[in-house]
Amino acid sequence: MKKPTIALTAFDNKEFLLSPDARPIRILSEYLEPLSRLKAHKVNSTILFFGSSRATPGPKSGPLTRYYWDAEELAYLLAGWAIKLKPKGKNYVICTGAGPGIMEAANRGARRAGGKSIGMNISISETQSANPFISPELSLLFHYFFMRKFWLISPAKAVIAFPGGYGTFDELFETLTLVQTGKIDRKQLTVLLYGEEYWRKIVRFDALLEHKAIVPEDLKIFSFASTPREAFRLLKQRLTAMLPKP
Repeated sequence: MKKPTIALTAFDNKEFLLSPDARPIRILSEYLEPLSRLKAHKVNSTILFFGSSRATPGPKSGPLTRYYWDAEELAYLLAGWAIKLKPKGKNYVICTGAGPGIMEAANRGARRAGGKSIGMNISISETQSANPFISPELSLLFHYFFMRKFWLISPAKAVIAFPGGYGTFDELFETLTLVQTGKIDRKQLTVLLYGEEYWRKIVRFDALLEHKAIVPEDLKIFSFASTPREAFRLLKQRLTAMLPKP
């Protein structure tokens, strides 16, 4: 006698959940699970670090090595300051894309200050391991790039772009576009390009203005800084003004 087939509920059916038909459910999960996680750990807002994954602390990293240690120091200063803020919950938690390089440095600096930090990793063909300095309970993994980008930028009150390559440019220019088009209120987000010499050499922002591809106001979306102390002073001033009223 044949054994009866045991029916699965839809949410227990892994074959269905991984199918093209269930893609909207997977996308929704990548919205709801991080929302629930951040809420459970009382994360109100973040400071987001972008930058090269190739900037390593070792002597063979080349010209990007100094930016690793600058990112570590800046995250240390910001996390140490943010820990002492009074409003309920955690404001200005250090957040990164979870990988090595500048991302590792920022998570590392936050840990040195005794603060929590977030890592939002992405599953790609070349596996990117989460760096060991992320707070385990705030280590997130995404399949969809656009959902990861949403969560990187949505809770951020400051974005700090360190020198980097294609990935850094993608994240930075999407952020600038969101501010330029008013999708993000420019009064609610501070954008800082760290390493003025690098950024002015790599991107000729003034040439965009000369060619009338942007307007003068667009150059005011971001500021430059080239030392951790300079960046910290600027960010502290602007972020203090954005703190929720008690």
